[in-house]
Amino acid sequence: MTAMPLAAAAVAQLETEGVDTVLGTVVNPAGLIHAKTVPIRRTSIFADPGLGASPSWHAFAIDQTGIAFTDDVGVVGDQRVRIDLAALRLLGDGLAWAPAGFFEQDGAPVAVCSRGTLGRVEAALAGAGLTAAVGHEVEFVLVGPDGGQLPATLWAQYGLAGVLEHEAFVRDVTTAAVRSGVGIEQFHPEYGANQFEISLSPLPPVAAADQLVLARILIARVARRYGLRISLSPVPFAGGVGSGAHQHFSLTTSEGPLFSGGSGPGGMTPAGESAVAGVLHGLQEAQGVLCGSIVSSMRMQPGNWAGFYACWGIENREAAVRFIRGGPGSPHGGNVEVKIVDPSANPYFASAAILGLALDGIRRNAPLPAATTVDPATISAAQREHAGIASLADRQPEIIAALDHSPLLRQILGDPAVDMVVAVRSLEQQRYGDLDPEQLADKFRMAWSV
Repeated sequence: MTAMPLAAAAVAQLETEGVDTVLGTVVNPAGLIHAKTVPIRRTSIFADPGLGASPSWHAFAIDQTGIAFTDDVGVVGDQRVRIDLAALRLLGDGLAWAPAGFFEQDGAPVAVCSRGTLGRVEAALAGAGLTAAVGHEVEFVLVGPDGGQLPATLWAQYGLAGVLEHEAFVRDVTTAAVRSGVGIEQFHPEYGANQFEISLSPLPPVAAADQLVLARILIARVARRYGLRISLSPVPFAGGVGSGAHQHFSLTTSEGPLFSGGSGPGGMTPAGESAVAGVLHGLQEAQGVLCGSIVSSMRMQPGNWAGFYACWGIENREAAVRFIRGGPGSPHGGNVEVKIVDPSANPYFASAAILGLALDGIRRNAPLPAATTVDPATISAAQREHAGIASLADRQPEIIAALDHSPLLRQILGDPAVDMVVAVRSLEQQRYGDLDPEQLADKFRMAWSV
């Protein structure tokens, strides 16, 4: 059995490989991964018509008890969770996995479904003659089984000691990724103690978000074998640098790439410049989707490489939008990294927002501001104002309000999706907005863990 995606006709082959259980996952607006499993013989039912699920799945909050009911999402109704058999993968130990989406009982897509939302944006790009590739980064912190901090006596930023200290874990994750068809481009210790980063191979948008979810599952399964867990919190420990979930994207037309081979900055074409301008223009309204949790604001600070300032720059890691030049050192060609995305975000919604903003910029022929060539925190407020560099919001109420009142994000994602993201984030603020940073980090350290 290869690690390539399996079609419906190949389900019987799974049994010969020892698979007895199929796991399907969805990601809700709060960034939580929900799951159902079936015995292998029920795989086709899981795909069509799907398994019943309450609309409340969309409303579950990160505190393990809260449900952010709205006028449209409550206790009444029933939807179907359907796995995508074309994306089925082997996990090992008798388990296979597939991403899933939400559908009404009559088969119509559910508007608030994040995978379906990204699929619609991907189709809109195709309708405009554009093909997108998205590459995700996975940053996580290894913690004890109770979420406690691990010793880090030998740890150094990006240091060899981190690899050697967790050598078996690193190798097992790499082996699991190969078996499941997850493309790992690099795997290294990060800045924080016991923090690692994995860069995933670029894929079409929906497939890339699927791969990210699968990668998190694989990492978590391996960590458990060693009596460890992974924290996917934006800030696992107060005062730390935090973890990002940066997204890279590139765009191509029949005439070639938009971010390479052009005469603009960094080799951008005119359409590429407008795409970057579109993302930059919509960042403040999109924060609620990209980094809108109650913990996210603790990471969104200058000096954290989190993109606190709404500007762009070529290879500028303190800019919210970092442009990577194409060339010998960038085998995938020129691409754009959106640095403000963090692990609390629903990756499907996040990609949909980013790509939707890029498409909006192209349609408007949006002009690209001048690149920021220094760390924006090192220049004065007056200089930033003169350059049109604004800081992003660092308070959750402002972030929620900007998303809620954004006609642009509502156009891209749809009202049901925006309303549900606003609802789950508002519940977080209402219940926990008075906690201090240490209390927030402790309470939600494992909120997004799997």
